[in-house]
Amino acid sequence: MRYRKELDNVRAHVNTLRVVALGLAVLCVGLWWGWQQAPEHLRVHLTPELRSGGVVEADEVVEPAVYTFALYIWQQLHRWEDDGATAYGENIWRLQGFLTPDFRRYLQQDMEDRADRGELRDRSRSVREIPGRTYDSDRVEVLADGTWRVWLDVEIREHIDGELVKELQARYPLRVVRFNVDPEINPWGLALDIEDEAAAERLEVTVDEEGS
Repeated sequence: MRYRKELDNVRAHVNTLRVVALGLAVLCVGLWWGWQQAPEHLRVHLTPELRSGGVVEADEVVEPAVYTFALYIWQQLHRWEDDGATAYGENIWRLQGFLTPDFRRYLQQDMEDRADRGELRDRSRSVREIPGRTYDSDRVEVLADGTWRVWLDVEIREHIDGELVKELQARYPLRVVRFNVDPEINPWGLALDIEDEAAAERLEVTVDEEGS
């Protein structure tokens, strides 16, 4: 009788181990399925101000990130180190992953128009944010879900053969939209788009009136 009771206990223990093993197998399958369903890339836009706590959701675009994106891409587009006749087109090509197709076509037409007016050859250009006019909440306007208007106050300087020929300050309205593209090409998931509802405003002109 004692040996039968011991045998029953062993069988009960074996059955318990089988149930545990089956549960672990189901758990492993569930974890594998969840891992397979997880996205390969996850965008997280963090505000530059991290001293205070906050909750950031995946793929949520914060307004400071929109402003930073617009300023950076706009500066890169309009930075001509030596010759705008070649640099402008190269910039458009290099940054096409950060531009909507409509805006890219607009820029290409702008480049051709400037070339016809003689505004590119042997001309260098730099664009910088006007000191003291950096990001604040009024500089980013939400137009719709995934669409913003950004107001940039920038200083533009142009030289020909080292001689300053243009220096002006202007306020540019830039349209930024969510842009579904390979994150290897555009990790921001944003793009500059054509702004057709607001015009650029010249704040100051100190050298010449040619172009803008």
